[in-house]
Amino acid sequence: MSKPVSRPLGSLPGARRGRFQSRRARLALALTGGLLALLCVGGVGAFYVLYDEATEIKRDTPGAVVTNFLGAYLSNRNDQEAALYQCKSGSDLSALQAYRDDTARREKEFSVGITMTWRIVSVTTDGASGVAKVDVSRRISDGSGRDGSSWDLTVEDQDGWRVCVATRTE
Repeated sequence: MSKPVSRPLGSLPGARRGRFQSRRARLALALTGGLLALLCVGGVGAFYVLYDEATEIKRDTPGAVVTNFLGAYLSNRNDQEAALYQCKSGSDLSALQAYRDDTARREKEFSVGITMTWRIVSVTTDGASGVAKVDVSRRISDGSGRDGSSWDLTVEDQDGWRVCVATRTE
């Protein structure tokens, strides 16, 4: 009896070579994989840059700080977010706190929503300090009533501009 002969798979009649055994196919696979890896790394880098710019705390001008502070403090009523725009020490926002508390009390008492908007009238600076004059409006969400008040917000440059004092000027 004859002994069976062992042959490589590619040498059997009717058998095909493996799909990626040719040098050209391996090269194409390696180039495609490398290109995809570069695209992924580039995408992650672009995402990081865009995210960093979108979430950056803008304290480079007094007007931007006042706008961001009032948005966080009056509209969003988010003390943690507002703290990013407040002076590190020596701030007095008690009058503005009382105004915000009065708004919340009215919403609860009359079962209405009140939206707050503001307009910066002027910003004057003298070195590392300044004052922003702001008109604040409260409007009942159904449009049935509104009131307004004027405020002076004192700002200081403490590693970026920050709101330190709020004084009602009406």
